[in-house]
Amino acid sequence: MSNSTSERKSLPFLVYVLAMGTFLMGTSEFVVAGLLPDIASNLAIGISEAGLLVTAFAIGMIATPLIAVAALEMPERTTLLLALAVYSAGHIVVALTDDLSVILVARFVTALATGAFWSLAASVASRVAGPNASARAIGLVLSGGILATVIGVPLGSVAGQLVGWRGPFWILAVFAVLASVPIARFVPSGRSVSTVIPLRSQLAAVATGRLWVVMAACVLISTAVMSTYSFIAPLLTERSGLAVGLLPLGLTIFGVGAVTGTLNSGRFADRAPYVTALNGGVIVVIALGLLSVFSSFATPSIALLAVAGMAGLGTNPVLMSMAVRFAEGAPTLATSLCTSMFTSAPPSAHGSQRKRSANTDPPRFPS
Repeated sequence: MSNSTSERKSLPFLVYVLAMGTFLMGTSEFVVAGLLPDIASNLAIGISEAGLLVTAFAIGMIATPLIAVAALEMPERTTLLLALAVYSAGHIVVALTDDLSVILVARFVTALATGAFWSLAASVASRVAGPNASARAIGLVLSGGILATVIGVPLGSVAGQLVGWRGPFWILAVFAVLASVPIARFVPSGRSVSTVIPLRSQLAAVATGRLWVVMAACVLISTAVMSTYSFIAPLLTERSGLAVGLLPLGLTIFGVGAVTGTLNSGRFADRAPYVTALNGGVIVVIALGLLSVFSSFATPSIALLAVAGMAGLGTNPVLMSMAVRFAEGAPTLATSLCTSMFTSAPPSAHGSQRKRSANTDPPRFPS
């Protein structure tokens, strides 16, 4: 017991600071879901056009590796602070304009900053935690983004009702400025060892076959879990017969499972990464297979979705830690590739879920 307690306290404070940053930046993507009807009404556009705010952000996140390459020559602290500054500016632009084109560009640029922050934060956390706690540190940093998926929608909805849809964008802009204070205080100045390695050498480091096996696993597992999650509302209400009023409970249970898996899988991965990753993928297959059998029943469906979220999203820090290890000398490129892969499959599905959440009729599942 004492050893376990010691391990839990061993992560540097900087890792927690970075996790708070990923929560803030992840909230930007998911907060829009609770605001789509208000945005559409205020801008006099349709829900589908308002949903382009989600698409623009998703495309920006997929482009993360390009930003990582562009920022390789910059000190890590400078890159993180610049990402927060761009993030804040992007939200201010959205809050001030009524032009949909300008809003979409701002969302895209904001997503580029978010992806850069996420990938660099994971890389920094892995390094400062050391090889024996790398996966656990990455898991904590990624849990900030996962937590944003759980509470971003209700927070956005509540804030939008209280201060209008532009209010949450102002709030996020202010919090980004506040977040820059601990980042400036705790992230070391100067360039890390990886930033002084020539770009050609770093590109060679990420061109290995085993790294791209990890990338494939990122895409496949994330696709399986998040594509299912995208249809969680019609699945539970139309197929399983869950009362619409209880749907938030089902979403919360899934979110708790996802956060729990992300936070705890690193402890196992630091000891047995291959077994942990393999077990996570197998559990996802089993859980989703059983879901196809028991989808007519609400309670088993919710439980199986939570298990799939726990196992599937719990593999993210494991796979990212393996990527950092396989791409020795190019940790930021490795984490940026993982970030891009994690978000490459789900965006369109996320968009469909968000559009449905904006008071549109969900498609019915066949009996």
